[in-house]
Amino acid sequence: MTRPAPATLKERIRGDLEARILSGAWPPGHRIPFESELTAQYGCSRMTVNKVLAGLAEAGLIERRRRAGTFVAQPALQSAVLQIPDIPTEVGARGERYGLELLHRRTRAAGPHDPAASGLVPGQPVLELTCRHLANGRPFALEERLISLVTVPAAAQADFSTDPPGTWLLRHVPWTQAQHRITAINASARVARALELPAGGACLAVERRTWRGEETLTYVQQTFRGDLYSLGARFAP
Repeated sequence: MTRPAPATLKERIRGDLEARILSGAWPPGHRIPFESELTAQYGCSRMTVNKVLAGLAEAGLIERRRRAGTFVAQPALQSAVLQIPDIPTEVGARGERYGLELLHRRTRAAGPHDPAASGLVPGQPVLELTCRHLANGRPFALEERLISLVTVPAAAQADFSTDPPGTWLLRHVPWTQAQHRITAINASARVARALELPAGGACLAVERRTWRGEETLTYVQQTFRGDLYSLGARFAP
């Protein structure tokens, strides 16, 4: 599915800046060119550039700091009272050695068989990944993830056999909202095999969607061994 060409110079400038941010060419913390530089580059008024930057700031993609400049926003790691966990960091904090196995990867079109909670638009290209996370060589979690290649095109070239998808996304892709759903489940035969559990073994399932504005960035289902993982948070009113 292709997007219509921008109708105005303002839309073209915004599209160019968004593409650099969402592709990872400008990672979180990168300084955006000054307004005067963008004005000269696009041959437009400073007011036009200011409106573009104001829109990107409102969308949560950039931060405007007085006297310092404008920077690509850092992803906020807090959603309600639960953090989005970075699994390698979680494993390392336990004093264990992290490992990753990429079990499945393919590019396809989103379709009606995808979970409704994913927010993916049927027909748009997505990257489908299945990974197994290890702690000291032992299965720790099974991850089944969909990444929108419309909003995160750089994911098509990322090496997820060495770089965990969640870690890569937190490092490269700004997002504005996230939603969790956490349930206790009994492992299906397929999940039990992947996690080396008996069929019906206790697991903690985390379903998460992150998006920018109205567009889904990624949808993931992570299933953790119940005997190895728990979720907690510290918060104040």
